[in-house]
Amino acid sequence: MVALIAAVAIFLSVAMALAWEIQRRTTNSGWADVVWSFATGAAGVIFALAPLDHAPLPPRQILIACLVTLWSVRLGLHLLARTRSEREDARYAHFRAEWGSDFQRRMFWFLQIQAAASALLCLSMLFAARNPHPLGWLDAAGLAVLIIAVTGEGLSDAQLRRYRASATHGAICDQGFWKYSRHPNYFFEWLGWCAYPLFALSGGNWIGVLALTGPAFMYVLLVHVSGIPPLEQHMERSRGPAWRLYVARTRPFLPLP
Repeated sequence: MVALIAAVAIFLSVAMALAWEIQRRTTNSGWADVVWSFATGAAGVIFALAPLDHAPLPPRQILIACLVTLWSVRLGLHLLARTRSEREDARYAHFRAEWGSDFQRRMFWFLQIQAAASALLCLSMLFAARNPHPLGWLDAAGLAVLIIAVTGEGLSDAQLRRYRASATHGAICDQGFWKYSRHPNYFFEWLGWCAYPLFALSGGNWIGVLALTGPAFMYVLLVHVSGIPPLEQHMERSRGPAWRLYVARTRPFLPLP
């Protein structure tokens, strides 16, 4: 098991080094997010399906591999389409301006930190897939949570995309889920990671409590580190009073009135 975790960590490090080279050649750092999505999905599938013995694959391992693939492909294709059609993400553009001539060196290590974060997150997938107990009601709950999360994030992205296609430049989307949350896509992304502890704990597998590190870490990243804070700073700079009015009437994370 330790060798498998080490191999996945090395794979993620190499993948994000490749992401650095792609963004260097294209001068669009959004490609790093595309690579991260597909690489993290691949890491989860490896954790789920890697043969650690000669026994047949249990249904839970196959189910986790399929769900991880669904999440990764949906997110990766969305980011791929966005990166190909839009300018560099505002967060990376801000880094490029702030770091100046040191941008590429700092970007390399920033992406290696993302690889380490991905390795930690994927442990939730490992604990979920390797639960030795038979499938039970918590697995059904985990399946429902993940499907709701992937669907909700996809709808949030589609609502924002449709709004941007018809709205005037600089307008702020407050339709659909965006009426109730300033970042519903982030909320549903976090919700998806909450599914893995349910799979991991199913059948009374109490070691599965370690899978709670995934949603906890993702919450910190999205709400306090690399998600909401830099994006809202950009919106404050670019939208000004209109953004402050939106903030005053809309929750930052949970999509509730």
